[in-house]
Amino acid sequence: MLERAKHLLRPSVRSAVPPFMVMDVVAAAARLESQGRRIIHMEVGQPAAGAPATAIAAARAALASPLRYTETLGVASLRRRIARAYGEWHHLDIDPDRIVVTTGSSAGFILSFLAAFDAGDRVAVPLPGYPPYRHILTALGCEPVAIETSAATRWSIDSEALLAHHRAKRLKGVIVGSPANPSGTMMTANALAELIGCAEDAGIAVISDEIYHGLDYTFAAECAARISPDTIIVNSFSKYFCMTGWRIGWMVVPPPLVRAVERLQQNLTISVPTLSQIAAEAAFEGRAELENVRRGYEENRHILLDGLPRVGLDSFLPADGAFYLYADVSRFSGDSFAFAKRMLEEAGVAATPGVDFDPVRGKNFLRFCYAGAPEEMREAVERIGAWLRK
Repeated sequence: MLERAKHLLRPSVRSAVPPFMVMDVVAAAARLESQGRRIIHMEVGQPAAGAPATAIAAARAALASPLRYTETLGVASLRRRIARAYGEWHHLDIDPDRIVVTTGSSAGFILSFLAAFDAGDRVAVPLPGYPPYRHILTALGCEPVAIETSAATRWSIDSEALLAHHRAKRLKGVIVGSPANPSGTMMTANALAELIGCAEDAGIAVISDEIYHGLDYTFAAECAARISPDTIIVNSFSKYFCMTGWRIGWMVVPPPLVRAVERLQQNLTISVPTLSQIAAEAAFEGRAELENVRRGYEENRHILLDGLPRVGLDSFLPADGAFYLYADVSRFSGDSFAFAKRMLEEAGVAATPGVDFDPVRGKNFLRFCYAGAPEEMREAVERIGAWLRK
């Protein structure tokens, strides 16, 4: 009977996606910490700060009453507050009916892909880029089409590359992110507008990952909603709002897709956790606290941009926003996974190997997250420098 069960319970083909390697690094760091080692964490894209006090207070108050299902698209007052934020941030008038509250940006991507694409559809993704773009598409039966980027296009997909792939074999969609993960590099407003216009003229749907909006340092991040009402926007309370563990995000959905997304969410999750929605709405009133956190990231960015070149890591992609620095380590190693493992074990600094983000050239890169405390960033530079000098 056990042999029969083993035969019946083989993993599906669609589940055979690569691991999200950063989580393997987290596990390795935790093992060292369990042995008494102190590790500086620069691997996970997670704010060291917690949710703003306004969100915590609202959540505590909400626990006095039963927490029940909400409307599938989200609590109406939260949807209105998110829509209002687009006016405050970008001077845009967004209809609250287009806002869909999701269980983090991860659910936003799943809903976007299911609503906009069918099995077999080809969707362009940037390299380097966030690994779950590729992995979720694969699990859903779509074909991710990796497009290599370069310094010539500020490490983003440009219209020429997109159309070249589309002419070779039809694309149904393209995913863009600015600020980008893993690099923090941003597209200019003109570059984003050109790409969206070109894609839509060719019949290619655009999904804009805007979860790092609010964390820009060299110039303002452009919102895709200013360019086209047909772009699907995915955002989250995880990064700027420091609410990773609350698992709450949102989408701005073109009107023709709202009902499709609603039907999918009804069946996949029923609704987003009520407590998280209540806290998220209150988080908008904690902007002063959140801006202090943002200034801390900016300080950390300067520490790394100044310190890492002094210890030998002097080549990295433009770190315009988010809280990442994507550094070239090829002068020390041609295997970023092995390099990251050694740096963790010998220097006590955890970073993510670039092969997680770019299977082609990622062997030469590491991603450092600088969302921690400034004193940790300074110590990380000193530890890495001492280790590299050995």
